[in-house]
Amino acid sequence: MNITRRDIGKLALAAFPAANLLAKPNSMFGGIQIGINAPYSFRGLPGTADDVLKYMTDLNLSAVELRTQPVEAFLDAPAIPGAANGRIQGKGTPEQQAAIVELNKWRLGLSMDKVKGFRKKYEDAGVLIQVVKVDGIDTMPEDVVDYFFTVVKTLGGKALSCEIPLSRTKWLGEIAAKHKVMVGYHGHANMHNPEAFAKPESWETAMAFSKYNGINLDLGHFIAGNNVSPVEFLKKHHSRITHIHLKDRKLNDGANFSWGQGETPIAEVLQLMRKEKYPFQATIEFEYKTPEGSSVLAEIGKCVDFCKSALA
Repeated sequence: MNITRRDIGKLALAAFPAANLLAKPNSMFGGIQIGINAPYSFRGLPGTADDVLKYMTDLNLSAVELRTQPVEAFLDAPAIPGAANGRIQGKGTPEQQAAIVELNKWRLGLSMDKVKGFRKKYEDAGVLIQVVKVDGIDTMPEDVVDYFFTVVKTLGGKALSCEIPLSRTKWLGEIAAKHKVMVGYHGHANMHNPEAFAKPESWETAMAFSKYNGINLDLGHFIAGNNVSPVEFLKKHHSRITHIHLKDRKLNDGANFSWGQGETPIAEVLQLMRKEKYPFQATIEFEYKTPEGSSVLAEIGKCVDFCKSALA
């Protein structure tokens, strides 16, 4: 019998919980769940479902905002040729378009029992999939969008996160209401594009369309774009926040810095969450340049320790 690298990975992931029963991660600090955006934050490293789970347990992270690409790849989804992280540029080539058609057929025929199995592997290892990130959801047929909402619920997700134009949020909010799943719209620092999420008014417009439209508040991008602390916005709209992204940027579209070197009030926000008992995940999104002599995992470990110290 020929055993592929993927088969070895699946066997390793299945066996992982039994080998680590006494070493499950726990990143619930001061009543606040610290998580990570994965595999995005592990840039430059292998990003399979197996890899993500190992990084998280090694870093003592017990919750994740997980992109769908490693989930579907683990479940043997058809690949799109030439796609970077499962995504294509524009409409793609005729070959890529045909592959997307096949991928969507696979999605609509996928048994949710397999998705439940994926969830069980993560939860048995001590990792909760609390948010599921879906890239390019606004370009998908509605039956495929329904599939992704079902996947979110099956994985145990409390919310679906995405980056889409503001004008598409009425449409997606109506579908979210049908599934009763919150959508967290991720913001950046683009203050000039009316379709982008950057100004408070962008989220407020989307939230007026549907009570299931919510906020994935990126603290660093907010302060870099709006030149003001995100604290008051968070206080005002905390009931509609699905999760926050933790990073440290400076005002006036400033760069990313190692935590504590920028102007983003990460510790203040975490302490506010603890004081007010806000239930959403505080999600590490690692983006600053790795210092010479260090590594991505070592720097993420520092971010985890920063959160733990802030909430001690």
